[in-house]
Amino acid sequence: MLFHDLAVASQSVAATTKRNEKVAILAEVLARLDPAEIIAGTAYLTGTTPSGKIGIGWATLAEVRPEPVPTAVLSIAEVDATLGQVAASSGEGVAAARRALLGGLFGAMTRVEQGFVRGILGGELRQGALDGVMATAIAAAAGVPVRSVRRAAMMAGDLNVASSAALSVGREGLDAIDLEPMRPVQPMLASPSRDVTSAVESMGRVQVDWKLDGVRVQAHRVGDVVRLFTRNLNDITERLPHVVDTVRGFAGGDLVLDGEAMGIMDDGSPHRFQDSMKRSTGLEAFFFDVLAVDGAPVHERPLAERRELLAAVVPDTSRLPSIITDDPGEAEAFLTAAIAAGHEGVMIKDLALAYEAGRRGKGWRKVKPVHTLDLVVLAVEWGSGRRRGWLSNLHLGARDPERPGEFVMLGKTFKGMNDEMLRWQTDRFEELRIGDIVVGGRRAVSIRPEQVVEIAIDGVQHSTTYPGGVALRFARVVRYRDDKVPGEADTLAAVRALLDRPGAARDDG
Repeated sequence: MLFHDLAVASQSVAATTKRNEKVAILAEVLARLDPAEIIAGTAYLTGTTPSGKIGIGWATLAEVRPEPVPTAVLSIAEVDATLGQVAASSGEGVAAARRALLGGLFGAMTRVEQGFVRGILGGELRQGALDGVMATAIAAAAGVPVRSVRRAAMMAGDLNVASSAALSVGREGLDAIDLEPMRPVQPMLASPSRDVTSAVESMGRVQVDWKLDGVRVQAHRVGDVVRLFTRNLNDITERLPHVVDTVRGFAGGDLVLDGEAMGIMDDGSPHRFQDSMKRSTGLEAFFFDVLAVDGAPVHERPLAERRELLAAVVPDTSRLPSIITDDPGEAEAFLTAAIAAGHEGVMIKDLALAYEAGRRGKGWRKVKPVHTLDLVVLAVEWGSGRRRGWLSNLHLGARDPERPGEFVMLGKTFKGMNDEMLRWQTDRFEELRIGDIVVGGRRAVSIRPEQVVEIAIDGVQHSTTYPGGVALRFARVVRYRDDKVPGEADTLAAVRALLDRPGAARDDG
């Protein structure tokens, strides 16, 4: 297939706000892909490359400006091969080599193809073909249930692999994809709960774990080989040698474990998340779930069984403290102990539930004493006084699931930042700069919505000031979440739901 066909389809997807129309456009072009083109074609249509980010920024793209050709000639395979060369370039003179490769590629492209590739490489392809839309389109093109596509994508840790199985083999190909040691899967996620009592009362007999302020770690072991992955499925094995040695010493044959890694100080208290992220040695891992034992998947067994399997292979010193209870008072006391030990809170889990990779359901609930939201930075104002010269006041947005890739502003904050954070975010947001703006008479920088930040709030209030009809109360920065992508930020609906909490205020300004 011509690469031009993908570019035109992407342009058509961007031109409509209707989800069903997006799905129909994508399904039509996916159905025409040859088997060898499916992985690359799926990746490009979702705004990335088969190998992910390849180190090309807007500065490089701005220097590559050949005139477009009038007629499309490039195949998907030809474009993919050239971008593969760009990704593989290294060593002295790499910048010039990459510019030359891109110049040759762009010089053989039509205008719509050039725009498509610039959007992919610059992270600006906001046409709404996110994973949810694409999974539905794959299912429609292959004539298979969308839940089968989603499950395969979770087990493979890669929607492109699921697309290839669906479009080239069908339902049987999707069903054949299961959890395997050394192939990371997307982690199960938790939904927030307002308090321990409501969570326990709604779920009955539960497992309650301490919730650490650490780095999510998925550990895979085959023989003596151990690999560690983050929640975004990035390989961090080389960064955590002590955790590798710890996992290598466990029983249980070939394993897949889910847990958290964090630094522990001499007095037994935990390091802050930011400090744990900076450390490359000395982190301890604490595991709370097992997905495979002796090479066999166990993720579909109930948590009550997985708990026993975990205890059989991971010693007490490397497991998260946890209890089983149906007593809200006992769970509340366990939360108090977790906070006293310096941790975030607790996780409350349904003992009958399987491990639902990639899902944020009601089977896992997180309870923190301070409510936090994961939001996206949309713009930043320049500071004044002591903060002059630094980007300071953050404009914060929640994800709008009605408009994929779009965010709704909820308010601003300059609280919770020390000098180190101010220096870091000034550099970071200069990298994401789109342009200069003026907001309320103050100079600000509009940025690409790519940075997730965890914000603590005292609550939310009704507002006519912001377009979502809701504003944050007493917002302050907890930490930047480099382990999360914008698609994992909290939704506007989740923020609005907090209006029902006691103490929600009204702002008619």
